Amino acid sequence: MTDSTIRYMRAVLAGAVLAASICSAAQAQEIKVGYVSLDRILRDSEPARVGSKKLEAEFAKRDKELQDMGARLKTTAERFDKEAPTLTEVDRLKRQREMQDMDRELQRKQREFREDFNQRRNEEVQALIDRAQRVVRQIAEQEKFDLIFQDAVYQSARVDITDRVLKALNGNGK
Repeated sequence: MTDSTIRYMRAVLAGAVLAASICSAAQAQEIKVGYVSLDRILRDSEPARVGSKKLEAEFAKRDKELQDMGARLKTTAERFDKEAPTLTEVDRLKRQREMQDMDRELQRKQREFREDFNQRRNEEVQALIDRAQRVVRQIAEQEKFDLIFQDAVYQSARVDITDRVLKALNGNGK
């Protein structure tokens, strides 16, 4: 065989491989893709609203106590400012220490409140995310999705299944 014959056979073989790959790609099934907005689920779902109200109720008493404690500290500070010129040095220092102690205690309780509230909120959010992911899996299996994204830079309304997930979470769907 000559060099030109070998080049010709290679070109024919490469063309055949290219044609075969084009044909198989055209015959391949389309991939079914979906998108779910976790932000919308956390914001708009009924379980998210219920969880938020549950947290408010759970922490309302402690929040009220902190507000009352802050109001007492403010009243004490205002009374001290009015009475300070007439107090002895010992009384003035004593009351300043009492106000500092009250302020420290208030800040400590506020910090504990925020930590406890954030922990409980994170638990509620995680429970909702887990539930939403189960719903997404069910929809994916029922409707034969190949891939569902949770975060995307861009998605068209055609692939957005968030409304179906919300409907299922809210109890309006299967």
